Amino acid sequence: MRLLLVEDDDHVAAALSAILAKHGFAVTHARNGEEALQAVLPTAQGERPSYGVILLDLGLPDQDGYQVCARIRKLTATPVIMVTARGDVRSRIHGLNLGADDYVVKPYDTGELLARIHAVSRRRAAAPAPADDGASGTGSAAEAAVLHLGAVAVELPTRRVSVDGEPVALTRKEFDLLALLARRPGVVFRREQIISDVWQTSWEGTGRTLEVHVASLRSKLRMPALIETVRGVGYRLVVPAA
Repeated sequence: MRLLLVEDDDHVAAALSAILAKHGFAVTHARNGEEALQAVLPTAQGERPSYGVILLDLGLPDQDGYQVCARIRKLTATPVIMVTARGDVRSRIHGLNLGADDYVVKPYDTGELLARIHAVSRRRAAAPAPADDGASGTGSAAEAAVLHLGAVAVELPTRRVSVDGEPVALTRKEFDLLALLARRPGVVFRREQIISDVWQTSWEGTGRTLEVHVASLRSKLRMPALIETVRGVGYRLVVPAA
């Protein structure tokens, strides 16, 4: 797999590149935000560089890392893993809202980072076409096409979500999480089941990512009570009373 490493510290980049190379990754190193953006642009021949994952350190010397993430997302759908010392939930939500696929907090274990890289690449490779969602529920395709949850409408074929008719922009994983819960409102989904279905991994470290995605959904939908936490078990979707 080819990987783009955006890291301004040459010593850190060299050490990490060596580790990644031992695990079969071909690493392209960008030292700042501008180099990162140039690395994902099409070549003069119109060919777009093919990266499996982008590792983006947020502490860049020339631009704010969050802004670089937002600009990268406009240029490519390649999974982005943010790497930062800022581990608070608000920072994580902000990164996910800008299009990041995952978030690693420094200092991190190399095994953890490798597991996250493989996890996001598997999710991208296994992501179903939008039309598949409409056929995965019970009943006819037309019946399963739109799920109505009070003021919230989840359109499975088009992967669109709206609240009171107003569109709400969700990331890929936010939509997948919401769709999973919305297909069976009131049913408690265990954390392990959600992680397996949405992230397609059983790795325990994904649990924190799940919490961040739930918090982001509650914020974006402006309905904190829509997704209920069942302590010690998992989550369920509670349809608001008419």
